[in-house]
Amino acid sequence: MKLLLVEDNPAMQTTLQRSFERRGIQVVVCGDGARALDRWRASVPDVVLLDLSLPGVDGLTVLASARAEGLQTPVLILTARGTVGDRILGLNTGADDYLPKPFDLDELEARVRALVRRRGSDAPGGAADMSLPAFCGLRADADSGAVYHQGSAIELSTREAALLRALLARPGHAVAKERLFELVFPGEAEVQAEAIEVVAYRLRKRLAGTGAQLVTLRGLGYLLKEAEA
Repeated sequence: MKLLLVEDNPAMQTTLQRSFERRGIQVVVCGDGARALDRWRASVPDVVLLDLSLPGVDGLTVLASARAEGLQTPVLILTARGTVGDRILGLNTGADDYLPKPFDLDELEARVRALVRRRGSDAPGGAADMSLPAFCGLRADADSGAVYHQGSAIELSTREAALLRALLARPGHAVAKERLFELVFPGEAEVQAEAIEVVAYRLRKRLAGTGAQLVTLRGLGYLLKEAEA
């Protein structure tokens, strides 16, 4: 089992990593909300432990962006924010479980393993469905974030892949440029809005020959459609 731990407290990182690794669970650590999505896509975790109070981008924003992209990895929120309102907000944003700090390590492990078991049993045939719907032979893996065409991985930058995943979620429908910017540049306030156009230009070239076409709709955004013969 692989676990992604998104926690900015070094002492907590060390404690949890050692505890889980002693129990045979591989741990990938990320202490920065702005980098959390990249690590999530790259690590292909079975479960994510997510703190809410993170530097740069808070945990709820990370969670909302991940769910908007189609990342369906089970998420357990770990936080000192223990009120009922905080728990409801976290669960409504897309969390699967919630454990306030301080907590018992044995209970945390039990909850982690329960989430992984539940994920497997909920999927067709007892195995998790890791993919978003295919379009023109393009398929995005919901956990790793990788994109494939006819079963072969496409070499894309992190931002190109994020843009393509967002468009694959609604092929044939326009997605607003502002919404795409939020998904491709989460929490990056210093980036100019026009940067999404550069990513779209590069992605359009990457899609050549796949049968899919990235179309710019002035004043609306972008959409993915079948390329004309």
